[in-house]
Amino acid sequence: MLLIYSNPESWASLSAEQREGLSRAHQSLGQELIEKGQYVSGAGLADPITTRTVQVHDETMSVTDGPYAEAKEHLAGFYLVECDDIDQAIEYAARMPDAEYVAVEVRPVMDMSGLEM
Repeated sequence: MLLIYSNPESWASLSAEQREGLSRAHQSLGQELIEKGQYVSGAGLADPITTRTVQVHDETMSVTDGPYAEAKEHLAGFYLVECDDIDQAIEYAARMPDAEYVAVEVRPVMDMSGLEM
């Protein structure tokens, strides 16, 4: 999974042309992944201000506004891709336009096919 991070300051500092370039680069990379049969899923996420964090302690649920972690960066979106190995996933992460401004995290997804759901 390629996890795309952002922060309000980096996004606000981008010009309209840079934002449009990010969008075009995502479309291009996404199309390449689809054509190669490696694209599984992906999405941009809503602004962190819409986040709710749910916790249950002693059977009592609490819901708070905002993400759990107190951090400047937030998860902005993701691509789920089939790769031959971690090195190929890293190559795709490096091609993400967001890697130039903030960060893209590469994290293998656990195989849970043996679990009954």
